[in-house]
Amino acid sequence: MSIYRVIDRLETYVREGTWVPFGHRILSEERLVEYIEKMRSTLPEEVGRAKVIATNKDRVIRDAQEKAQQIVTEAVAQKNELVEQEDVLKQARTTAEIVLREAEEKARRIRAGADSYAAAVLADLEARLATALGSVQKGQEALRPRPQGSAPVADAAAKSKRAAFDALDEATVREAVEVHT
Repeated sequence: MSIYRVIDRLETYVREGTWVPFGHRILSEERLVEYIEKMRSTLPEEVGRAKVIATNKDRVIRDAQEKAQQIVTEAVAQKNELVEQEDVLKQARTTAEIVLREAEEKARRIRAGADSYAAAVLADLEARLATALGSVQKGQEALRPRPQGSAPVADAAAKSKRAAFDALDEATVREAVEVHT
């Protein structure tokens, strides 16, 4: 039986007691002692339950606090990990942008160098072709019939032109290679 039931019964007994003048009641001593004994016997049981509840309450609160602390610790760790991942991602993007810019600049320089080299080679080729065309024209001119007296002079001029072309050809090739290396 709980302590509250014993107290409720005691209260009911006191209210139902016989009235005497001057606002007093007559109660049985035996019955009062009986209720007091029930209270004494029930009280340690109730106190024990209260202690168990209080102990459990403290343990439950400690467990809840430990769990809450664990959740906070895990959340902080996860936040830090996400921040690190974000920093790594930002660094990777920055590095990628730098590498891309450098590659584009290098490609532009290579294209410009290739264009410059091609222009030099084409200019050299044009000069050689012009010289060769001049030689062809001189050769055609030399093959045309001419008056008898001018043949040795024309032959000498053609030979000197050919020697100049050969010398120009070797010098131009060396110069073009030196410019582009």
